Amino acid sequence: MLQRLNRSRKVVVILHQEHSTPGRFGRLLRALGYDLDVRRPQCGDPLPKTLAEHAGAVIFGGPMSANDEEDWLRREIDWIDVPLKEEKPLIGICLGAQILARHLGQRVYAHPEGKVEVGYYPITPTHDGHAACAYRFPQQVYQWHREGFDLPCGAVLLAAGDDFATQAFRYGPAAYGLQFHPEVTYAMMCCWTIRGTDRMALPGARPRHLHLEGWYRHDAAVARWSEAFLESWLAPRGSEHDAAEECRLALA
Repeated sequence: MLQRLNRSRKVVVILHQEHSTPGRFGRLLRALGYDLDVRRPQCGDPLPKTLAEHAGAVIFGGPMSANDEEDWLRREIDWIDVPLKEEKPLIGICLGAQILARHLGQRVYAHPEGKVEVGYYPITPTHDGHAACAYRFPQQVYQWHREGFDLPCGAVLLAAGDDFATQAFRYGPAAYGLQFHPEVTYAMMCCWTIRGTDRMALPGARPRHLHLEGWYRHDAAVARWSEAFLESWLAPRGSEHDAAEECRLALA
């Protein structure tokens, strides 16, 4: 159960399209007592020079590639240095994870056989993945990407996949990259699968009816993990040991 914080803090939310939303993660962050400081760099919004007045940042996905050469995207990749140097909590989701990987020196690339992940796919959490919060890491997750990346040097692998090996990682004390989309709501999924029908014709993509069926089969576990993960991610650093010990005992 989410516990509302006594203090009101802000979380930077970086979106990459005019009408994008933070979905489930936005709702959960508000329930935890955080205000959302929404920035859209593609639309000209500046990114904060420091996160001293913020509790953390979440970088969401988008249809562009982390390899694109637009100035705003280059600036966003460089901006990752701010939360990393200040050791502020950071999450990159899909494109956001790829931007984080690029900043850490990894290449972002398409599958050698042209495969994509669009729909629900199994992943294999590591022990570190299960220990990331008080709820076990989900093993079926929603994907919407055609590029991936290798594990950045110095990062801890949290979950692996078949066609795209790096599915989740932690770098430093509180920076996370998630290749999948735990923030997606049912309404977002319906919108994506209607507007992005061309993606479902690509090699390895799931047909639309399996997206919707997968929601009813797998989303409850993703939702419970998302609550526990965000709560742990934004917890004061001193309380992380208690959460990790609780999870270790649960896994023993």
